[in-house]
Amino acid sequence: MKESSNSPKLIFEEKKAIKLFLWLFNVIFFSFDIFYYYILPSHRKPIGIQRDGLGIWVYPLIIAMLLVSIYFIKKENLYFVKYFYIISYLCIDIVDNLIRYLGTTKPFASGNIVEIIFIIFSPIFVNKKYFWIVSLGLIGKDIFLGLILKDYFAFFPAMVYLVLSLLAYILLVRFNSYINSLKSVYEELRQKEKLAIVGQMAAAIGHEIKNPLSSLKGFTQLQQERNPVGNEFYPIMIQEIDRINSIVNDLMYLGKPRKIKFEKASIKEIVAYTISITQQQAEMQGVSFQTIIAESLPPVQCEEKQLKQVFINLIKNAIEAMPDGGRIFIKVDVLTEKTLSISIEDEGYGIAEENIDILLEPFYTTKKDGTGLGLMVTNQIINDHKGEMKIESGIGIGTKVHVMLPITQKNTNNR
Repeated sequence: MKESSNSPKLIFEEKKAIKLFLWLFNVIFFSFDIFYYYILPSHRKPIGIQRDGLGIWVYPLIIAMLLVSIYFIKKENLYFVKYFYIISYLCIDIVDNLIRYLGTTKPFASGNIVEIIFIIFSPIFVNKKYFWIVSLGLIGKDIFLGLILKDYFAFFPAMVYLVLSLLAYILLVRFNSYINSLKSVYEELRQKEKLAIVGQMAAAIGHEIKNPLSSLKGFTQLQQERNPVGNEFYPIMIQEIDRINSIVNDLMYLGKPRKIKFEKASIKEIVAYTISITQQQAEMQGVSFQTIIAESLPPVQCEEKQLKQVFINLIKNAIEAMPDGGRIFIKVDVLTEKTLSISIEDEGYGIAEENIDILLEPFYTTKKDGTGLGLMVTNQIINDHKGEMKIESGIGIGTKVHVMLPITQKNTNNR
């Protein structure tokens, strides 16, 4: 359970765990003390005040801990309570034992069963920091007392707590693993839900927009031919129509299941084609290409048009990441016997590390006028080709995209 989270559900669960812990701690602490110090000695001595050390002052201190904790719970400062309890208890217990045993010859026989509750309960909070404070605190307390009092009987409970801590740690790891699995499933469902929304949008509006766009572009081109003078706005209009058309194509690709026909193609020719298509845009922004393409590259089984779209998207992203110019490094090589590697690296402003994982989510974009679909479509095409895409980036460093494609492929693939 992350303590930085403000999720109402997590806060509710933390509050339940804290209340259960406080109830168990106080009931067990006072029950154990009453039995050990007052009821048990009555078989040999009259009932009375039998507790030494801090004596009865330990009880107001424990009650004060409870009252302070209730105050912080009401103030919604839940995560502080469990740390306050373990640290306060350790301080009280150390002082109590030093007063009781220091300078005496009495054998060490201290501790309260509530210390076991601390260790057993620590995995319930699903927090490694708290677990280590509890385990090391209780073990260290007994080792410290054993060294100060020169009584090695104090090391025995430390060994017991060490064994219990190992068992508690196993539980904590299992709880963390379970929670991470739930988070992973939730994220996967959320991603599928977003994809479903995109698909519904594509099915609803894709074809409806496509036809009017074709007509609009045709009439715009016709008007440009009829009015060759003073037609500086027509190219802008055509360019914007093409941009809308590109967005619609992305939506339709995501929303419409399709059968991909694989054919042999040269990756070298595909990369060369995409560079030629983007060359003009690159030159306008002062961007140059540096390519390293291995000799004798094997052909890949792919749908050539789609792979061209992949590399056009990636190269355009690299160009747009360098508005003041720079270099794009393209490297194509055989990674393994069955895998081809294509990397595209720019010298742009880069992407924050925490944003890399969400780059492929629908509608997420770092561009002012982006749709958040380009990389998602690119990744989908690569997945359809049984490939893989990895992104490395850092602010001020630039971005490197690795595309791994299988050299051998099946003849057909259904999405």
